[in-house]
Amino acid sequence: MSLPKTLLNLLSHHFSTAATTAKRLPKVPNVPTKYKSEALNQAQKVLTDYLHTTRSLPYTYAEHISNHSLFSLSNLVKNIPYSAPNFSRSFQRFLRYHPINEFEFFFESIGIHHTQLSHFLPTNKFFLSEDQTVLEAACVLSAFGFPWNMLGKLYREEHCIFRESCNELKGRLSGFKECGWSNLSVVGMCLAFPMLLRVDGEFSGEVVGLLDDLKRVFVEFDIANSVEGNVDTWYGVCRMVRVFYDLGVEKGKVGELLGRKKDVFLQHSEEVLVEKVNYFCRLGVRKEDVGLLILQRPEVLSLELEKPVISTMGLLRHLGLDENELKEVSRKYSYVMGRNRMVNVPHLMRALDLHVWFFTRIKDEHQLLGSYVLSDSDEDDVKKEFSSGFEQLQSCRTPVHAMKKLDFMHSIGFGENPLTLKVLTRIHGRSCELQKRFDILLNAGLEFSQLCLIISTTPKILNQNPEYLEAKIIFLCGEMKSSLKYFNVFPAFLCFDLENRIKPRYRFYAWLQEKGLHPEGYSFATMIATSEKRFVAQAFTIHPAAPKHWFECFLI
Repeated sequence: MSLPKTLLNLLSHHFSTAATTAKRLPKVPNVPTKYKSEALNQAQKVLTDYLHTTRSLPYTYAEHISNHSLFSLSNLVKNIPYSAPNFSRSFQRFLRYHPINEFEFFFESIGIHHTQLSHFLPTNKFFLSEDQTVLEAACVLSAFGFPWNMLGKLYREEHCIFRESCNELKGRLSGFKECGWSNLSVVGMCLAFPMLLRVDGEFSGEVVGLLDDLKRVFVEFDIANSVEGNVDTWYGVCRMVRVFYDLGVEKGKVGELLGRKKDVFLQHSEEVLVEKVNYFCRLGVRKEDVGLLILQRPEVLSLELEKPVISTMGLLRHLGLDENELKEVSRKYSYVMGRNRMVNVPHLMRALDLHVWFFTRIKDEHQLLGSYVLSDSDEDDVKKEFSSGFEQLQSCRTPVHAMKKLDFMHSIGFGENPLTLKVLTRIHGRSCELQKRFDILLNAGLEFSQLCLIISTTPKILNQNPEYLEAKIIFLCGEMKSSLKYFNVFPAFLCFDLENRIKPRYRFYAWLQEKGLHPEGYSFATMIATSEKRFVAQAFTIHPAAPKHWFECFLI
């Protein structure tokens, strides 16, 4: 049975590229704007004739190359003085005396972006006749039904495909047809999974699982009977399947789960699917678990997770935390209290160290997010305290800059509360710079909740140069042989100068320990945090000769 008409329309809408906007024509400074389109059309015809007549390429493929290489073509046109009546002849004359790098035009025509061409051009080769295998492979694939300007997808992922002989490629393509696949389905599958064209001999278990998934999806979605002659639809469905493979879901399981609730998946585009995947991946849970959540609970694709405003306490109560647990959260994580947006909830839960619990709750009862409603009475006291400070923020000299910094704070889980505003006044830099510094610390191994807690007490760590942050962490874990838990005790470590403060004082500290002079209760944190004058005075109380040794051996 074919798909219902409504679902068919959705399928065509989501996966067809027919409605995509046309590419903007490249700049050609030497051609008046009103003649640019005409000049490029003439140049395409001349180039087609040149490739076919002079370079002996089959006309169809010469036309493909010239029609899909606008940027390379425009770079040629820039070298030719423009004259409306004589432009074609001028361009012909130019090509006669200036051989072109045919690989540049070829790779752009098959879909390699013009800014990336230099990464793909062969060394010391300019003519396609110098490497016939690449062109012949493209011709075989095009003749089978692959859109010429999409072959770049294959080349980027599996360039070895274009090193195969024509007979080998034809054999593999025929093998798919002998298994019952149509040309369109093979094209869609291979564009989404180029690995299928490089399989040698018998299919591996992984490939068998992939093909089984695709067969189930194609049969359940009934694409063959619903859409005729549309490669984009086949390719789009395969891309949706690939989203789950990229998350780590085992091949062979996706097809059945997709097919069970096909109507839900057909109501949403790949863009919506990726958006929801990214949302739940921000929880820091296993990507495979995110994939299984969406396969088993595809209704989450319909949730509005961008704009709704939430109250931290209200949402936690709605999700099932009891009053004692809420009091503990409020005491320990005061910086997340107040309101925030639903889009920031994944990082908010990580800031609370409740991300695993939250994900489990959504897996068990996915409707909890959709049924949450913000109450006007939620955290009224916090809201009033925040409002007065927020008004001052909006009236500052750079309100746009300040609001972007506030958005950054909300994005990492800080709520609308006075503590967030206090932190905001002590951090400096644009929001993108703050995000980079935050990511450096996170990627170094600090737990999300640990990092947010440190920022709430020592905001100035976000004012440090990213390179200096990395260097300090390397020194802490390397020479000092300490762990990142040290920041729980002394987060200000990251605020001191590494070369002029941390390194020399630590080495002096290590020398004191080695000589048995280290006094009880004199911590390294105290040693770093004290001024130079007090530090020297303290060294003198440890041993009268210690300051002399400090100045001679450790002070930079």
